Amino acid sequence: MSSVNKIALLAFCTALFMAGSAAAKPGTAAKGKEIYDKRCTWCHGAEGDGGGAAKDRLNPPPRDFTSGNYKIRSSDFADPTPNDDDVFRMIRDGMPGTAMPGWSDLLAEQDMWDLVAYVKSFAKYEKPPAKQVEYGTQIASSAESIEKGKKLFEDGDRCVECHGKTGKGSASKRLKGDAGERTWPRNLTKPWTFRGSNDPKDIYTRISTGIAGTEMPSFADPKSKKKLTDEERWHVANYVASLAKTDKKVNAENTVIKADMVEGELPNTPEDERWEKTTPTTFYTVPQIIGGERYFTPSNDTITVRAMYNNKMVAMLLEWDDRTKSIPGDDNAEKLADAPIAEDGVAVQLPVVIPHEMKKPYFGMGDAANPVNIWHWKSGTKDAAETINLLSSKGFKEIEKRDAAGVGLKAKAIYSDGTWKVIMTRPLTTSAADKDIQFVEGKFIPVAFAAWDGSNNGEKGSKHTMTTWYWLLLKPATGSKPLITALAIAGLFLGGLLWWARSATKKPAA
Repeated sequence: MSSVNKIALLAFCTALFMAGSAAAKPGTAAKGKEIYDKRCTWCHGAEGDGGGAAKDRLNPPPRDFTSGNYKIRSSDFADPTPNDDDVFRMIRDGMPGTAMPGWSDLLAEQDMWDLVAYVKSFAKYEKPPAKQVEYGTQIASSAESIEKGKKLFEDGDRCVECHGKTGKGSASKRLKGDAGERTWPRNLTKPWTFRGSNDPKDIYTRISTGIAGTEMPSFADPKSKKKLTDEERWHVANYVASLAKTDKKVNAENTVIKADMVEGELPNTPEDERWEKTTPTTFYTVPQIIGGERYFTPSNDTITVRAMYNNKMVAMLLEWDDRTKSIPGDDNAEKLADAPIAEDGVAVQLPVVIPHEMKKPYFGMGDAANPVNIWHWKSGTKDAAETINLLSSKGFKEIEKRDAAGVGLKAKAIYSDGTWKVIMTRPLTTSAADKDIQFVEGKFIPVAFAAWDGSNNGEKGSKHTMTTWYWLLLKPATGSKPLITALAIAGLFLGGLLWWARSATKKPAA
């Protein structure tokens, strides 16, 4: 085939592909309604106003399509009309950190374009947006760009007022959405929770358009005193992308907290530098909906755990992001909180008896045949210090409160820049083997966690987030015995080889 014919064939195939893509895009609102009525009304409501049956159990609440406010869009900040591609992307990919799933596994591409047409009809959008975000020339991420972005981020409380100096969203003021609902600033250190991805271009887009229906403004608006140029917005986008704390990301395959054996005393504060040398393990937390007062609208989503032990004690460091330090009785804390405010808290759950097989106690506070220990820390109030409580539980209705100090259970916490760190320590063994777990190195010990944000709808009691069972392993110390054993085996093997070699070369008797 001649080069001319090859070029012609390539052009034809390209045109055919583009025509096929274009043909798939236009959606039919009538078909979209059929899909919407089956898949979407439960949250967004039959009228598209966000008034579905599940609305009170969702945080954030479902989008009100009749308002015309689309949070994730690429049209100009002054034009609320979303592009069809913006709506399609949200339907296809979903929105991390919300109840909105991605539908690409269940719906064909054309079905999703039909949904786009129907969803947009609620706000009576008929024309595409007149202007798009101006990207200028993208500036590649570099140490210089990140440093410039940091200065702009902090300058005049431009971003830190809501997101905090570390980007964790530590609250300095109470935020509300246009519908009056409580909203929380994004924790920029957790990019996997970004609604529109953590790609610098998407971050740039959010900085440029703002987020409709929230207090996140546009920094491309020339009327704003905090306006940023195209170049400055790229620097801020690069800085925000650099804040990612990838060591706090959940790895579904990592289900074991590995406690290191140390010589001498264990750390007695969360700030001890030795914690940084241990391996962190992060778990998702989910709302408690299995017993008592069920809970559906949490603000916390993960917890990170580290552990150490010596010949006498075991210590765990629990770390989780919490945008507010909840202090009942403190005027400033109560202004930021949902009433009634309660103490922040965290709990560790362990079986009284380490199972020999895979069977574990019921993860919701144990059961009659398999009791659990619960170590429950609370942050305190304006007039009372932090506390650590020890509970023995055989289920939600059979709970015994015991003397924590009597078994040597202690806790100490610090709150800084939107993060709680709580260290809990206890002796490996106690005198009450029938009531307390007796820690043993080298065994996989079931462990679970719970957390309370006292500023979020007054989380307390059974209103909290929790995990299922995971594992705690007290790693045996690596001493000289394994090395000596290995050398002995190697010596025997080498001796056997020498004996075989001598035997093989020996001349047979006459």
